[in-house]
Amino acid sequence: MEQNETETKNVDPAHQAAPEKKASGFWRDMLETILMAVVLFLLLNAVTSRVRVYNVSMQPTLYEGNLLVVNKLAYKLGDPKRGDIIVFHYHGTPTEDYIKRVIGLPGDTINVKNGIVQVNGQALTEPYIAELPGYTGSWTVPDGELFVLGDNRNHSSDSHDWGFVKQEWVVGRAIILYWPLDRIRILSNTDLVFAAP
Repeated sequence: MEQNETETKNVDPAHQAAPEKKASGFWRDMLETILMAVVLFLLLNAVTSRVRVYNVSMQPTLYEGNLLVVNKLAYKLGDPKRGDIIVFHYHGTPTEDYIKRVIGLPGDTINVKNGIVQVNGQALTEPYIAELPGYTGSWTVPDGELFVLGDNRNHSSDSHDWGFVKQEWVVGRAIILYWPLDRIRILSNTDLVFAAP
C-alpha cells in the first residue's frame, strides 16, 4: 500500500518579501536620483547659462562655435572688473546677446589713439587682441554703464561704434570655455594690465 506523503516547508515571511523589498528599493533609489538630477539642473540653470559664440569679434580669445559657461550671479554678488568677458543683451533686447570684454567702468575716460587704448591716461597692455585698433576716439563712461570692446578690435561691433552697455543689460561673466575640448580653460581678466606709467 502506497502512502502519499506531503512535504511541507515553513516559509519565513521576511524571506519571501525580500525580492519585493529589493524591487521597491530600486525604484525608490531611481526616483531619488532623478529628483536629485532635476534639482541640480534647476540650480545650475539659476546660477549659470551656457552660450555659443556666433561671430568673430572676440578672436583670438574666442572663436565661432566655442561653448562657454556664464556666471549669472557674478554681478549680483560683486562688481564688473576691467578685463571681464561679459554676455549682455544688445541695447537691452533679450533675444540678441553679445559677448565683449569690459574695458571701462563707470567714471573712466577711455582714449584710443595710434592703436593704443588708454584708461584714465594709462595705456593698457593687451596680449589677447588680434591687432591694434585702427580707429580713434574718446569716451567717458556714465554711472551704471560699461565700455566694452571685442578682442578682434577692427572687426567688432562694440562701444566704439554704438556706445555703452547698461549694467542692467548684463547677463553675466563668461567663466569657462568648455568646447572644443582641446581649448578648455578658465577665462580670467588677468590678461588686461596697465602698462607702467
